[in-house]
Amino acid sequence: MSLVIYSHPVCRKHENAPDVMLTHPERPERLDAVEAAIKRLPSDAYQRVEAPAARQEDYELAHDPRYVQAIFDQAPSEGFLRIDGDTAMNPYTLDASRRAVGGAMAAVDRVLEGPERRAFCAIRPPGHHAAPCRPAGFCIFNNIVIAAYHAFHRHGIERIAIVDFDVHHGDGTEEIVAGSEPILFLSCFQHPFYPYSGIPPLAENCLPVGLENLTDSAGFRRAITESVWFERLADFKPQLLLFSAGFDAHKQDLLAGLLLQEEDFAWITREVIRAVGEDVPVVSLLEGGYDLEALEASVLAHLQVLNDT
Repeated sequence: MSLVIYSHPVCRKHENAPDVMLTHPERPERLDAVEAAIKRLPSDAYQRVEAPAARQEDYELAHDPRYVQAIFDQAPSEGFLRIDGDTAMNPYTLDASRRAVGGAMAAVDRVLEGPERRAFCAIRPPGHHAAPCRPAGFCIFNNIVIAAYHAFHRHGIERIAIVDFDVHHGDGTEEIVAGSEPILFLSCFQHPFYPYSGIPPLAENCLPVGLENLTDSAGFRRAITESVWFERLADFKPQLLLFSAGFDAHKQDLLAGLLLQEEDFAWITREVIRAVGEDVPVVSLLEGGYDLEALEASVLAHLQVLNDT
């Protein structure tokens, strides 16, 4: 059974910078780095699927319908629309988002219906900062929560684990799923750091691991191992595992201050899958990661584990 990779060319056309002379960290070239990582896998290790487009009503699984309508109504047909200090829309953004959300939902369908049990979504814009009624931190809609609630509604899944590893806390995800008993939300991130949330958690189903500035590989692995993550995952017995996969905690990524290496992303992927059981279906969605060289190496390490487990 091969790894299924969902993507779409329009995801590369979304841009946050209104001027080509500006370099925005969440830039189209990130998908070039991801593509380079994918091509380093054996050709028979994966299969590609073009991400379908989500419907407007799909967004309402995680977002206020009024917010969804406002974004759809304001999507520019030309030029740029800045919707928060870090995030903008260009004429391709809404279509890119529809493919990101549609790809995440289709990946859930694929791994739950089989025979493939692992999928990765090479998508942008990312999603884990998007809250029910607001964009933030390069994110407009919360791709992973929409995918999770799609699994509940379409497939009758009763328990889903969302594991978010990123240098930034997935505050939008936590805001939406806090207190939702069918979801266990585990997140690790630099703390205190943007968006200055996550500790204390909003509810008992949210398990944060805050990492101090300059935390290295040993410190990262120790913090995760000494947390209750693996015990809670084993007790929770999820029927679906979703990764919010951010790679900006790499030591080469200068957007923050953690010192992880690509092997650490392989380690956390492997250990989480081991805790839930290798028979549990897995979908991983791209979140952060802004140094292109580090992103390629880190995504490759993550995909190799997904393909091998």
